[in-house]
Amino acid sequence: MGKIKGFKEYKRIDEKYISVRKRIKNYKEFTINPKKSELNSQAARCMDCGVPFCHSGCPLGNLIPDFNDLVYNNKWKEALDILHSTNNFPEFTGRLCPAPCEAACVLGIINPPVSIELIEKQIVERGFKENWIIPKVPKNKTGKRIAVVGSGPAGLAAAQQLNSVGHNVTVYERDSKIGGLLRYGIPDFKLEKSIIDRRVDILMEEGIEFKCNIEVGKNLEIKDLEKSFDAILLSTGSTIKRDLDIPGNNLTGVIQAMDFLTHSNKYVDGEIEKHYDKYNAKGKNVIVIGGGDTGSDCIGTSNRHGAKNITNFELAAKPSSERDLNNPWPYWPFTLKTTSSHEEGVERKWSVLTKKFIGDKSGNIICLETVNVEFDNEKKRFIEIPDSHKNWDCDLVILALGFTGPENNLPIKLDVKLDKRGNISSNSNYQTKKNNIFTAGDCRRGQSLIVWAISEGREASYHIDKYLMGSSNLPRKNSFGDL
Repeated sequence: MGKIKGFKEYKRIDEKYISVRKRIKNYKEFTINPKKSELNSQAARCMDCGVPFCHSGCPLGNLIPDFNDLVYNNKWKEALDILHSTNNFPEFTGRLCPAPCEAACVLGIINPPVSIELIEKQIVERGFKENWIIPKVPKNKTGKRIAVVGSGPAGLAAAQQLNSVGHNVTVYERDSKIGGLLRYGIPDFKLEKSIIDRRVDILMEEGIEFKCNIEVGKNLEIKDLEKSFDAILLSTGSTIKRDLDIPGNNLTGVIQAMDFLTHSNKYVDGEIEKHYDKYNAKGKNVIVIGGGDTGSDCIGTSNRHGAKNITNFELAAKPSSERDLNNPWPYWPFTLKTTSSHEEGVERKWSVLTKKFIGDKSGNIICLETVNVEFDNEKKRFIEIPDSHKNWDCDLVILALGFTGPENNLPIKLDVKLDKRGNISSNSNYQTKKNNIFTAGDCRRGQSLIVWAISEGREASYHIDKYLMGSSNLPRKNSFGDL
């Protein structure tokens, strides 16, 4: 690659942040852009490894050594073209992806891996700054009409791909703005919504039609949808929230994480004027149950609300800071993760099982009861530790437990099948039992990463185009296999 043995000369740098004291006063992104010279040196760390496992670690098959080499040689526009050839929205993944590519980086065997996500984000931001990212309107139209139901990353990626080859694409969204999980589930301090808007503006100029506040099957009849389009893509996401079926889960103050985040995002964006007390953490003792990214987002949001204190429960034991022998490179490392939200203030507790919620006479949550647990490898389940019960005072409990699958109203009305996990069933061509109805994203594969959603949307678009035209020139994933 660009600089032989550059990985020996330069140490990895991570994205730097504005201080906690300053950043929790607002909901804006708080990253600090690195110097150009720092980016060149970080790209130089890409080590010409021969077999780039980062390709396989990335669900999109991004050509990572190629754009690293171009960045090192100050060929930023060419790097942007390479990046866009496999990824429709690097401005989203560059901010939100947990970077499985870095976990698979060959350099990571002996040293900290290449800062791939940082470089990716800076490439696309440079592209917007230099006005290199402009609408690409297809020269010829096929006359085929495609409906995309759901405007999350899978739906948007599919829409852009299908529009690029001349199909007429209409995206239906039941919320008032485009973006799905990106807009309503991700806090602004991780993704300011202007980042979504500038990309949607480009998609509109390219010819994609967006229709908001329309829920297919309710205010748009199924028969009208099927009659009006040659193909339909279902990319509705995985939106059924996992509940905690224990006593007291109906108390006031026990809420779902996505309801909490959606309300906060709408308030920040001005879609709603009043910050309802039910979803306001200000001055409250907050407990977040669930240790994933959504739980982390709830912690960061609660800090910005002005929570009195925040505690985070995780059922599993505290992970090690190093890889376990049963979790070798290049697989995703199940190690301790500390996010920027954790750094802003939270008490983290592991091996904790919540037993019941306790309320006052008015039905408000006032505390919860927990027990410590350990995992029994033989029985493959968690075992309660005797005499470890404890009560925790709380005013607000946020359940960040993930999702169980897509809502089934639309699949039922369209007469398509669900699989054993409750996801929309499809064959390897992303096709449901109805040949003209396809599916992609979390509603097909289950709750997953944004980078997987984009990959699914791209793959589905290839199969839709092939179904309509007999063959397709749309690109597919460039990879030698998934890790």
